[in-house]
Amino acid sequence: MTGKRSISLLNVVMILSMLVTTLDARKIDAITCPDALLSLLPCLPYLQGTGPATPTSACCAGANNLNQKADTTQSRRDVCNCLKPAASRFGVNPDRSKQLPRLCNINLSVSFDPSIDCNT
Repeated sequence: MTGKRSISLLNVVMILSMLVTTLDARKIDAITCPDALLSLLPCLPYLQGTGPATPTSACCAGANNLNQKADTTQSRRDVCNCLKPAASRFGVNPDRSKQLPRLCNINLSVSFDPSIDCNT
């Protein structure tokens, strides 16, 4: 059990390091791109299909927080353009990303899907 926790913690540290070093901190209205990604970090095991079959409460809280901050058309497009390459980079399962809003009981305005057209 301790080994699994160590690996999980190591994965989180590696992901955070990648976010800090590979993503610019451009402002997305009230949220930066790294902040948007950090909001969804608790969702990563669910989105990758390596975690539980349903998102955790921390995941849903983060998704709801992101949804509330991305409250204009432009901010939703900016968040989409931030999340789209991250979804590919982190191996997000598109089916799971599409289920996330329904499972979290929120109207998530920005899909975390590698194939989404951010201009629509």
